[in-house]
Amino acid sequence: MALQLGDIAPDFTAETTEGPIRFHDYINGSWAVLFSHPKNFTPICTTELGYTAKLKPEFDKRGVKVLGLSVDPLKDHEKWAEDIKDTQGYALNFPLIADPERKVANLYGMIHPNASDTLTVRSVFVIGPDKKIKLMLTYPASTGRNFDEILRVIDSLQLTAEHQVATPVNWQAGEDVIIVPAVSDEEAKKKYPGGWKALRPYLRIVPAPRN
Repeated sequence: MALQLGDIAPDFTAETTEGPIRFHDYINGSWAVLFSHPKNFTPICTTELGYTAKLKPEFDKRGVKVLGLSVDPLKDHEKWAEDIKDTQGYALNFPLIADPERKVANLYGMIHPNASDTLTVRSVFVIGPDKKIKLMLTYPASTGRNFDEILRVIDSLQLTAEHQVATPVNWQAGEDVIIVPAVSDEEAKKKYPGGWKALRPYLRIVPAPRN
């Protein structure tokens, strides 16, 4: 059965560029991003991994561990890492899983046979400290992902988890948020003594809480 939001992210063991890991132990109470790459030595994947390495301090700031995955063997990852550094200006600074037997790819449904029966699509899984899947994205092999958007979603998810708010269309960190309908006006008065702007009873806008 396909994975869905709220499911526990399946555990696995794997070889990576930073040594062997057991996924649930690796998360260890942190947020995590697991994302797949169709194949080593391909142009779009190379740009994505370089940009993710550039953004590593932003993921660290949010307490997020990043893991990439490719279905090629570990020895090929090492040569590819050199290409990534040379062409993108940033060295690989997070684990890249080697999954030549496609165990993790199949466990997470990263292979879509009607697109390719051997290569993974560009899957993204954001996983919370409770090991539950909070977000899933699937891109075709020909389209590079927007990792700034992944950071934006993580900001939203973390704010929601902490403060019972939701984020509106095109929201960016620091902008106004919406009090979730599950919070009554009485509860909201305690949480937001400064009040809120109610466009409708179900649409209550407040400044973003500060963590």
